[in-house]
Amino acid sequence: MIETEHESLLESIHGVLKTVTDPEIDSVSVLDLGMVENVEVEGSSAKVSVLPTFTGCPALDIIQRDIVNAVIEVEGVDEVEVSFLSNPIWTTDRITELGKSQLKEFGIAPPPANHNPGEPWEIPCPYCGSVFTTMENLFGPTACRCILYCKSCKNPFEAMKPVANIGDE
Repeated sequence: MIETEHESLLESIHGVLKTVTDPEIDSVSVLDLGMVENVEVEGSSAKVSVLPTFTGCPALDIIQRDIVNAVIEVEGVDEVEVSFLSNPIWTTDRITELGKSQLKEFGIAPPPANHNPGEPWEIPCPYCGSVFTTMENLFGPTACRCILYCKSCKNPFEAMKPVANIGDE
């Protein structure tokens, strides 16, 4: 019975984490971005381990606050701790298929899967799907995004840069 309650509490926490979004991409949850590494529950205390998309991300305080505010509302949770991990590193391969779809809906081209670092990648337009695109600026509004232009539908758009863990190779 206790194990079932524990599993139910973990399931409830994962459910509310699906409502916590990236402050700059409010259509994608921290779960679908692959930022949540682990959730632990001991008694009424919950600990959420999170991988930042990059070390200097200015939104970490907001993400931490939003996770705490969401998880503390789960019945049976009285205390929430959020910790940011530096290992393993977050990579774009952690983004779920739903997360990639939500990025497109937001107007951001998702990163390619299993991209080899240093190699160019094809970036289809999130609006029309054309690969007839050009990179306007490698540096977008955040360190993890760049700015492109679609020559087919004439829309500017952002793309999430592929981030791979080259230390594992």
